[in-house]
Amino acid sequence: MPHAHVNGQRLFYQDSGGNHPALLFSHGLLMDHAMFAPQVAAFRDRYRCIAWDERGHGQTAGDSIAPFSYYDSADDAAALLRHLGIEQAVLIGMSQGGYLSQRVALRHPQVVRALVLIDTQSGPEDATKMPGYLAMIDDWCRNGLSEQTATIIEQIILGNGWNGAAEWRAKWATWQPHNLAACFATLGERDDISESVRAIRAPTLAIHGADDVAISVARAQAMVDAIPGARLEVIPGAGHAANLTHPEAVNPLIDAFLQQLP
Repeated sequence: MPHAHVNGQRLFYQDSGGNHPALLFSHGLLMDHAMFAPQVAAFRDRYRCIAWDERGHGQTAGDSIAPFSYYDSADDAAALLRHLGIEQAVLIGMSQGGYLSQRVALRHPQVVRALVLIDTQSGPEDATKMPGYLAMIDDWCRNGLSEQTATIIEQIILGNGWNGAAEWRAKWATWQPHNLAACFATLGERDDISESVRAIRAPTLAIHGADDVAISVARAQAMVDAIPGARLEVIPGAGHAANLTHPEAVNPLIDAFLQQLP
C-alpha cells in the first residue's frame, strides 16, 4: 500500500495515476479515504484522483500521535502533492477535510486550482454541541464504542437508515483512544478563519446536505458569503456526508464545476 513519508508522518493514500488534472480528496472526522469512493469511481477516467487518510485516521493512524492542528494537516496535504509531483490540484474536502482544505488555500495558495467544500464551515465548532461530543468521546476512550454511541455517530454523519452504515460502524469500533482524543482535540481547539477566508481567490463550490445536523446550512452560507465568488448548492434529503450518501446528486454538481474551470 502506498504511503508518503512527509512532515514526520506516514500518510496513506490511493492514487489513480495518469496525466489528468488532479483532484485531492480529504475526508471528515472519523472517516477515511474510502468515503470518496463514489467520486473516485465517477472521475478517475478524466482526473487523477488522490484520496488520503489524514493524521490519526485510517491507515495513517499509528500507535502514537502528537498534538496537531489543521494547519499541520494543510501542510500534510501540500506535502503529499509535492511527493506525487503535482504542482496544483482541485481540493475536495468534506467537513474536517474542508477545514484543512481552506487552510491549504490560505497557507499554500499556489497549489490550489479550486476548492469543493462539502458539509463544512470556516467558523469554530458550535459551542453548544462540544460538551456532548466530549462526553461521548471520553466514554468511548474509556469503555470502547458502545452501541448507543455508534448509533449517535451514524446518525450525525450518515443519517438514519443509510444502507452502507455497517461498514463504517465496524471501522469506528477499531479506533484507538489516543487517536480519538487527539483528533477531537484538534476539532475543538481549531481557530476561527471566517474572516481569513476572504483572502481565498481560488474558484469555490460549496455543497451541503439540507438535513446536516452537524453543521447547519446557515454556517455553510456564512462561509460562502465570505469567500469571493463562492456559491452554495444544497442537497435535499442529505445529511452530513452528502457525497457518500447522495452521490447521484453531488457528483453532477462537482462535474459541472470542474468542467467550467479555466
